[in-house]
Amino acid sequence: MEMADQKTVAKDAVSGNGVQRKSIEDFDPPAKPHLNKYASACAILASMTSVLLGYDIGVMSGAVLYIQMDLKISDTKVEILTGILALYSLLGSAMAGRTSDWIGRRYTIVLAGAIFFVGALLMGFAPNYSFLMFGRFVAGIGVGYALMIAPVYAAEVSPASSRGFLSSFPEVFINAGILLGYISNYAFSKLRLNLGWRMMLGVGAIPSVMLAFGVLAMPESPRWLIMQGRLGDAKRVLARTSDSKEEAALRLADIKEAAGIPKECNDDVVKVTKRSTGEGVWRDLLLHPTRSVQHILICAVGIHFFQQSSGIDAVVLYSPRIFAKAGIHSSNKKLLATIAVGFVKTMFILVATFLLDRVGRRPLLLTSVGGMIVSLASLGMCLTIIDNSHTKVMWAVAMCIASVLSYVAFFSIGMGPITWVYSSEIFPLRLRAQGCAIGVGMNRVVSGTLAMTFISLYKAITIGGAFFLYAGIACVAWVFFYTLMPETQGRTLEEMGQFFGKFTKWRSAARELDMQRSKVVVNGDGTGEGTLGK
Repeated sequence: MEMADQKTVAKDAVSGNGVQRKSIEDFDPPAKPHLNKYASACAILASMTSVLLGYDIGVMSGAVLYIQMDLKISDTKVEILTGILALYSLLGSAMAGRTSDWIGRRYTIVLAGAIFFVGALLMGFAPNYSFLMFGRFVAGIGVGYALMIAPVYAAEVSPASSRGFLSSFPEVFINAGILLGYISNYAFSKLRLNLGWRMMLGVGAIPSVMLAFGVLAMPESPRWLIMQGRLGDAKRVLARTSDSKEEAALRLADIKEAAGIPKECNDDVVKVTKRSTGEGVWRDLLLHPTRSVQHILICAVGIHFFQQSSGIDAVVLYSPRIFAKAGIHSSNKKLLATIAVGFVKTMFILVATFLLDRVGRRPLLLTSVGGMIVSLASLGMCLTIIDNSHTKVMWAVAMCIASVLSYVAFFSIGMGPITWVYSSEIFPLRLRAQGCAIGVGMNRVVSGTLAMTFISLYKAITIGGAFFLYAGIACVAWVFFYTLMPETQGRTLEEMGQFFGKFTKWRSAARELDMQRSKVVVNGDGTGEGTLGK
């Protein structure tokens, strides 16, 4: 009872100027806040745009088998058709940064859906290879927009306690789209040759319309609203997307500071300086970056590079060919095996979403890449054995299938979602849209290069050798992540710059930041005397 009385006194301490103050260390450990339903709904709606990319990846893996037979195209044209969308999407992601700062995050998502809708229709009605490539170009621009803006919006609308969970939704819906694409392949494969693949590609237009209308029900990102000087609108969005009034006040103060708006400005509409609306962003990112921005850029570009260069698109886009090399020759069985890949990938990404804010980014990422290394090495070994055997080696066939499934499972619990979560949360506000665009650009370049060279690569060094190469790249990735990438779990978006810039010495900076956070003082009216970690 005496201890309880002491706690009450500590909680009710009053400062010299008569303002009630509460110190964090005086409180019992707070209960984990409940998931904010409104922020969750917003993140889900925005992230559903990623279904478009996933569907295209999944459906093309099977459709290309029938396109090659119908249009009589070579393996080289198959490679180009399969991988070119990733390079086309570069144009979309490059434009998305400026577009999202101009018209807002929400309308940029609507624009992505509209562009993909046109691209899907063009592909579905394509009479020849050239027209099909034009449809891929239009769809690629829409995919680029969606890839860049969905994780940015999810990160900006999410409270810190669930940012990893909510920011991982784009990857969840990419995987759901891949699974839908695989199912579409199997469903439409029963139609006549010249109609089946066109239906596979054309039905992708349907979800894009539904998504565009759904996104209109979302609020605008509070960070974009503040960049436009619309503080009143931003306060209302923050009140609904934060776990508490105190957190909403702290988020508002941090974003105002990052946007260059003085603390004392509390009008509903304020004037924002030109610098805070994007002037000099590319200079600060690429020409004269601070050490902190250098470190952030290296981490963002690096994680996107390794996500794709470790072979995921080779497995997802060419899984029917991989299963054929493993000894499965029936078209139905190959398509069913790809559905199993999509199902496993989707299930494990759902597991990852619940672990991101509990386990942290680094443990999941390092475990994920470690599992990918083992799976790729196993797949390379088994494919090499089958390639050099004159009889069917059933245990090796079974191991190939198991290795593919374990590879996509390990990818989905870490490397897949964390790439998008991490790169969308580490950039400072002013540099976020363009910084994410650079990361997505690297992602798409590597994805397109890998997809357009896989068949040529395995013909040159054998299919087993190709997967040994991807395993080696994954080993380099593990070392990169362990050495350079700080843990960001539970950090506010505006705190990141305090331990980035230390490169390999980020751990000591993170410990100092934690010590500062433990001493922060919060006034009784819910406003902070200093922002967390400052």
